[in-house]
Amino acid sequence: MKNVMLTLAILLAISFTSSAQKGKWVELFNGKNLEGWKISENPSSFSVVDGTIKIDGPRAHAFYAGPVGNHDFKNFELKVEVKTMPKANSGIFIHTTYQETGWPNKGYEVQVNQSHGDWRKSGSLYSFNDVREVYVNDGEWYTYHIIVNGDKATVKINDKVVMEYDESEDQNRPANAGEKKFDRGTIALQAHDPESEIYYRSVKIKLLD
Repeated sequence: MKNVMLTLAILLAISFTSSAQKGKWVELFNGKNLEGWKISENPSSFSVVDGTIKIDGPRAHAFYAGPVGNHDFKNFELKVEVKTMPKANSGIFIHTTYQETGWPNKGYEVQVNQSHGDWRKSGSLYSFNDVREVYVNDGEWYTYHIIVNGDKATVKINDKVVMEYDESEDQNRPANAGEKKFDRGTIALQAHDPESEIYYRSVKIKLLD
């Protein structure tokens, strides 16, 4: 009986927390450390420097694993402040789940890249709706605004819409897309390679449901 009551109490607490957070911007990075984040493969690729998340090292992914929304998001808005250094490549994964090694199999990647050799630039929903234009320069801070609602995603860079995607209307969607689809899950920040240096200073989310 005690176990049942404890389970109910935990579920009620989670429900209350999610309800209290709905419709409000909540910061996922505390500016001091990576508490609430779980890093795969190479944890040394992520550090906190002067109040920012510094990414500099071999492939790794920092998955949000904290209490906000029980790190299980469906419909939401995400605002990220990011700065890339020359030839850097990174990404922001949505609707994903923790994975020990490799590139995340679940969810979509929103590309972060101004001058890396990959032609898919910032704003791309990687391999599904790609952006070739470059809207910001390396070495300057800019704001990513990602809106996910149902089968649709919108990406804004500094308030300019650069990508819109409707999964339900994608006639060219590959048959082997697998779990690369809208579902629900957490978000993750990517360390792509040792030559890529990237900074994130704010990662905040607004739950829509």
